[in-house]
Amino acid sequence: MSNQVLSVTDHRRDRAGLVYVYPVVSRRAGGVSVGINLNVNKACNWACVYCQVEGLSRGGPPPVDLDRLEQELQGFLQQLLRGDYMQQHVAEDCRRLADIAFSGDGEPTSAPEFSQAVARVAAVLERLGLRGNLPVRLITNGSFVHRPEVREGLAALAALGGEVWFKVDRADPEGMLEVNKSRQTSGRVLEHLRGCAALAPTWVQTCWFARNGLEPDEAARCAYLDLIGRAGDLLRGIHLYGLARPSQQPEAGELARIPEEAMRAWGERIERETGVRVSVSP
Repeated sequence: MSNQVLSVTDHRRDRAGLVYVYPVVSRRAGGVSVGINLNVNKACNWACVYCQVEGLSRGGPPPVDLDRLEQELQGFLQQLLRGDYMQQHVAEDCRRLADIAFSGDGEPTSAPEFSQAVARVAAVLERLGLRGNLPVRLITNGSFVHRPEVREGLAALAALGGEVWFKVDRADPEGMLEVNKSRQTSGRVLEHLRGCAALAPTWVQTCWFARNGLEPDEAARCAYLDLIGRAGDLLRGIHLYGLARPSQQPEAGELARIPEEAMRAWGERIERETGVRVSVSP
């Protein structure tokens, strides 16, 4: 196990020496987030240009060993709660157990075992007396919401008091292809977003950045505002954030952070024109 202190700029999955479970310090969660990585082969159906996963490939995950996942999660949570892991590896101002998050090296809901994994998390939380006290989150691109097994998992997540962070970086077809390498239409994204929000509390998460020195143009902004406005009545809010960790994709050198003032102005415009509250992490 690494002796280095966790930081918001380093989200390596091997920090605890486990297969499925890893700790990170999350800006948006506000403390230590215990990640669950179902995509241990670093395969995803998207290939976002800002992705920090080194060696990312297109595809889905191998079969998930649910027994091992459950054992790793229970053991690591016990280290955090009763051991000295926080003192050894976490800066004093971040020593707060913030959540459990299905995230990792690819799209979590691409795993056929996703709903079963949610059930295993529920069992661990029940045994440790944490059910209802520790948030469980799914960080997803939402592209598999139409699958019955994913919808089952979303309902189970909601029953745990959990929530979904649904990725919408861009809403125009050109932007989705450029940023996420996804050919989804805005209509399909909206359908999935509304379907997700009907099953579990849902936030949109949006990564906003400049590429080749240019911020997203007005057409891209208007498409985004239109999509959010059409889903806004079902949303809990928007996490608008900038680049925090270096991309490991070929496009990394083309990407740059947007100044904080401009990010906050964009967040204010989103709130003003859609009525959806926005949390900004520049």
